[in-house]
Amino acid sequence: MTASRLPAALASPIAEEVLAGLSAGRKHLPPKLFYDARGSELFEQITQLPEYYLTRTERGILQQSAAGIVDHAGSNLTLVEMGAGSASKTRLLIDAILRRQLRLSFHPVDVSPAALRDAVSGLNGDYPNLLVSPLVADYSRQMPNLKQLSGRKLVLFIGSTIGNFSPREAVEFLARLRKSLGRNDALLLGFDMRKDKDTLHAAYNDAQGVTDAFNKNLLARINRELGGQFNLDSFRHVAFWNPRFSRIEMHLESRTAQTVLVRDLGQSFDFAQDERIHTENSYKFSKAAISRMLRESGLRLVRTWTDSRGWFSEVLARV
Repeated sequence: MTASRLPAALASPIAEEVLAGLSAGRKHLPPKLFYDARGSELFEQITQLPEYYLTRTERGILQQSAAGIVDHAGSNLTLVEMGAGSASKTRLLIDAILRRQLRLSFHPVDVSPAALRDAVSGLNGDYPNLLVSPLVADYSRQMPNLKQLSGRKLVLFIGSTIGNFSPREAVEFLARLRKSLGRNDALLLGFDMRKDKDTLHAAYNDAQGVTDAFNKNLLARINRELGGQFNLDSFRHVAFWNPRFSRIEMHLESRTAQTVLVRDLGQSFDFAQDERIHTENSYKFSKAAISRMLRESGLRLVRTWTDSRGWFSEVLARV
């Protein structure tokens, strides 16, 4: 069965997107749905895996370059982080800013209240001169008005989260973000760069199966929050490099022909054997692609920092 509207009484915040995604001709679910409490916990485990180079490579860049990033961002800074998660790498920038100014306001923004609680609990008490004011928001749909915040903003969108957007969506997102900022505010973006496909494949197909569990947690979340009846063992985790689009794709593939009821949606969804739910894209970038994206979104590239292998880039842009 397919559907076009929700039961009137349904209030779950994920219901609309689950219904639309599973009713589509090519089934898909947005990657932001990964990050409930369990998904956020699994992602933190992924960042510690030996195959997952992204987090430790980016952290290494920030350890070496945080002071220079802050110098280029300017004085009297207010820090904003989109998709804050646990804010673990952000501490390196907080340390650098607080070496330059007496006080700092930090506004982590995330769709996941659980992730924001982790960010706040991890920072409160560690920095007596840091004021943490979290914002629960789905910034992919509606951008918070950042102009109302005092000080010169340094907005963080690190972790290569920009890679979850298609190129067109990324430009539109950055253009909306630019409009929410004031003149001379700055944006720090993390970009995972193109590299050999074996390294990329291993990062999304770890030997311990944590990424498998992270992907399948989408179905578990539908079971928990919407009365879904997905059997997780009847789906397999699939992740592969798509060179045509310069991206890693993640899918959940049905092992058999099956029909799955999602009780709170009042719908059953048919799956053919080997039919996939597309759950995430992770685009990988070249220098030319980064420059083009910033130019098309109305941002000016200021400076780039990278690791010795050129695997990851931190890019500072200005409004």
